[in-house]
Amino acid sequence: MVMRLNNHTETYEEAKLNYANVVKNEQSTPEEIETAWVTMQDALVKSLTTQITNQVAANTVDQVVLANRGADVMTTEERTFFNEVVKSDGFTDELVLPETITEKVFEDLKTEHPLLSVINFKNLGTITLTTITSEYIGAAVWGPIFGDIKGQLDAAFKQESIAQSKLTAFVVLPKDLSKFGPTWVKAYVEAQIKETYAVAIESAVISGAGPNKHQPIGLIRDLQAAVDPANGHAKKAVTGTLTLADDDKIIEEFAGIGELLSVKQDGKPLNVDGKVALIINPTDSWKLRAKFTTRNAQGAYITNVPFDFKIITSLFATAGEVIAFVTDRYDAYRGGGIEVKEYKETLALEDCNLHIAKTFAFGKPRDNKASAIYKLSLPQPEPAPAGA
Repeated sequence: MVMRLNNHTETYEEAKLNYANVVKNEQSTPEEIETAWVTMQDALVKSLTTQITNQVAANTVDQVVLANRGADVMTTEERTFFNEVVKSDGFTDELVLPETITEKVFEDLKTEHPLLSVINFKNLGTITLTTITSEYIGAAVWGPIFGDIKGQLDAAFKQESIAQSKLTAFVVLPKDLSKFGPTWVKAYVEAQIKETYAVAIESAVISGAGPNKHQPIGLIRDLQAAVDPANGHAKKAVTGTLTLADDDKIIEEFAGIGELLSVKQDGKPLNVDGKVALIINPTDSWKLRAKFTTRNAQGAYITNVPFDFKIITSLFATAGEVIAFVTDRYDAYRGGGIEVKEYKETLALEDCNLHIAKTFAFGKPRDNKASAIYKLSLPQPEPAPAGA
């Protein structure tokens, strides 16, 4: 039986939205960001605890039936691991979560979050990475049957060393864990780490300021501008404006996006058919979708976006802006497993044990032409005539 804890409380959703707004504000101080993050984490813990308490009561009968049938959704390693967590009321030693849990956390991240599902997200297994990326063109060379192998791969493959950034999530476990049992503790830990990582990674993929800030490099960052030692990579300048004024203008403006992204930074052409995505704030996304939604002869509403562009909503996209990018030209990497250990330094909680879960990750666009920022300036509806 799969335990899903993703029906979060309104308080948590509001706290997450507030955190997104603080992160997007370039004027926010580190203290303001930390306060918003802690508030969001506190709301997440309460949301998960509420869900578990409710579901334990609702599923008691189901659990008995499944147990009688010999059902066990956990591996032997997972059950042993979480039984020990229950007995000790938490992670008393520094432990690495079973690999099956780690893989499930990251697979769920990609499945449940549209932005993370379209980028290249790879597990390279180590903290300091050597990555090899290919631009496809040039990886095979035609020549005479008996000719020498020539060095004609023309930068088809690029090797790069990356020192990953540490990504830490707090795991808050109730001290009376024994009443939940290993299955629910597993679901709780997975859900808490997954949601925390999702927020952090999605924010970083969009607006991460780079290694100077111990973060990935986001899609909105300028790879060619000078890097500020204190603030990291600068934000890109706006490339153009999307008005979507009429059908002809929509085709012209979207074709312009495709044309821009079809040329790499070195001037070489690139086939981006079916690979262009538009990241947009949730409130703006409805305005955009409305432009592409029509009613067919059967009365069904159909949404068709020109050129097969994907629309992806994110709280971390700035309202009034659209981030256009080529989905397979942003590379994200993670290394090692997820280590969990008890956290005793600060933030002691009366009825809970505090732990930290850490892993290592990094990400960056292939080059400066992997993405572009557009201003969204849709025409305002005509005001209704007086007395209408």
